[in-house]
Formats: sequence, C-alpha cells, structure tokens
Amino acid sequence: MKILKFLLAGLVAIFLLPTAASAALWYLGDHATSWRTADWSSSGLLPPAGEVAEARVYVMSARTGGLKGAVAEHAWIVVKDEGGRPYERWDKVGWGMPVHRDAFPPDGVWYSNEPHVVFEASGAAAERLIPEIRAAIADYPFAMRGGYHIFPGPNSNSFVAHVMRHVPAIDAVLPPVSVGRDYPTDGSLVFVDPDGRDVHASLFGYAGISAGWKTGLEINLLGLVAGVDIRRLGIKVPAFGTFALLAE
Repeated sequence: MKILKFLLAGLVAIFLLPTAASAALWYLGDHATSWRTADWSSSGLLPPAGEVAEARVYVMSARTGGLKGAVAEHAWIVVKDEGGRPYERWDKVGWGMPVHRDAFPPDGVWYSNEPHVVFEASGAAAERLIPEIRAAIADYPFAMRGGYHIFPGPNSNSFVAHVMRHVPAIDAVLPPVSVGRDYPTDGSLVFVDPDGRDVHASLFGYAGISAGWKTGLEINLLGLVAGVDIRRLGIKVPAFGTFALLAE
C-alpha cells in the first residue's frame, strides 16, 4: 500500500503538477482563439531561398493551437536543393491526404506561435541527407486518407519522428513536448533506431520508455514526457520541455 501511495505521489509530482502549471500559464497568455484568426505567415527565421546557394535541411517545431498548445508542439521538415531552388516543406495534418508538401511557408508561424529549429544541416551534409529524407517520406506508412489521429498518433510528430529515425545522420530527436513522436510507426512495440543508439518500448503511444545516447532516458505517459538529457546535461519536464546546461 505504501508503495502504491509513493508511486501515485510520484506521478502527481512529476507529470500532473508541471502539466497543470503549463496549462495555467497558457490560459493566462495571449493566444489565437481559432484556426481562422491565427497567423500562418512566414516568421522570417529562414533566409530567402534565392539568397542561399547551398543545400539546406531543417527540422522545425512550434507550439500548436488551442489548449493543446500548453503541452504540445507541431513539427515539420524543410529541405532545399543546391542552387537557387525554393524551400520544400513537408507536414502531416488532419485533413485530406494528411502528408502535405508546401501547404505553409517553410518557416511559417504555426497557429500564431513562433517556430524554432530542432535540427539543421547545410552544404554537402544536407545534400547527402535530402535523398534519404525524401525516401523516408515516401515510405511513411500512414500517408493515406484517414491516416491521421491526433492522439496517441500517428500525427504530425509521428511523421517527423519516423523520418528522423530512418535518416540516422539526423543527429537529433524531437522535443519531449512533441506529443505523438513516440508512436510506433513501424508497428513494433519494442524497437531500436536504425543507427542503434536508442531503444524504445511503446504501448501504442499511450505509455512507454526510451533510452539511448540521443534520447537520454525518458518515460512517456499519455504523451507527457519526463526524463534526463544525457548529452546536454538536462532534465525533461512534462509540458515544458528540456532544460539543459549545454547547447545542442
């Protein structure tokens, strides 16, 4: 009985209290109230494609809208071939054929929330990544109509995480507030990343655990992630994200 009470107290302290605090702060903040009134324009974070001669790859993310924004972000992928070629953006969204190309500006504000860069590569490194990224997008198993489920997945973050796992040279993971990233898109409840550096166990995205050099140690409960970041000497707080001593 004492053990049960201890575990319950731990769950409240680790998962529920930070989530409640984030929800309260989000509620008190100034946020778009609907899809129609939200800002979806360019944030200006990326330079104009015509001014960038080299190839580029970005993984980007921003807080999403509604009350979901208190606990979750939306991620997408941007690539640009060498020369004055335009940026090419890939998202998964909840309507039609869910995987969309260039439905929004490459560095667009998402639901009025400013994006940030999770991963970037340029030049020769980006040129090597782009074919692998396009192949992983083409092989994504939930690109059909009806293949989007907001929770536990497969959603927008499940899509981006799938691509990142299948392109091992993308040496990063989505932020812990990327709800849906731990959904097992390959169908296995226990799986090792192709580069062998992270192992995951997931109960269909509802709960799970991940461990490895890129992930650190994480416990996922109903999309909320708590853990430690080994590489950056940080902690992962549900609904808030990672607080680390070292930069990526």
